[in-house]
Amino acid sequence: IPYADIIADTYYFNKNISFDTFKNNLKNIKTKYFIENKKNIIFDSYSEKDLMVIGSLIEKEGLDNKDKEIISSVIFNRLKKNMKLQIDATVLFVITKGLYNLNRKLLLTDLKIDNPFNTYIYKGLPPEPISYVGKETLDIIFENHKSDFLFYFFNYSLKRHIFSETYKEHKTKLNEYR
Repeated sequence: IPYADIIADTYYFNKNISFDTFKNNLKNIKTKYFIENKKNIIFDSYSEKDLMVIGSLIEKEGLDNKDKEIISSVIFNRLKKNMKLQIDATVLFVITKGLYNLNRKLLLTDLKIDNPFNTYIYKGLPPEPISYVGKETLDIIFENHKSDFLFYFFNYSLKRHIFSETYKEHKTKLNEYR
């Protein structure tokens, strides 16, 4: 099932129904969810497809719901400023097509791969979601969390993301934590 077609969750179905019926039920659940949230102000600037793409980025980057809230705010802040998103998960997707774990750190050469999914090369959103998106992640998007953060990186020793408001602060923190 394409990433954009359903909201990831735990679903139960009767073993007597066909897979196509099950898949259509999942699509209907997604449609109903978006209809219920259609009055959210976020739809003034973003389409349902955009939100599924953004959700997939948050899904791949965030560690927990609190982390996802801040990463969501960073993504929206960068989009509003017309900045490149520069999200590692998009480069990982370019390399693996979402089919396997890379099992190595990204290299500088990886960040230069010319592919529309590579947010280090192209501004804006990738053309499609890079993973399934869970309902909780979409709920976070609709809650429209705010911050002044524009940058973040993952600190392996602390096992958490470190956020910054400016590039200067970001570089300082990178040097401090690494």
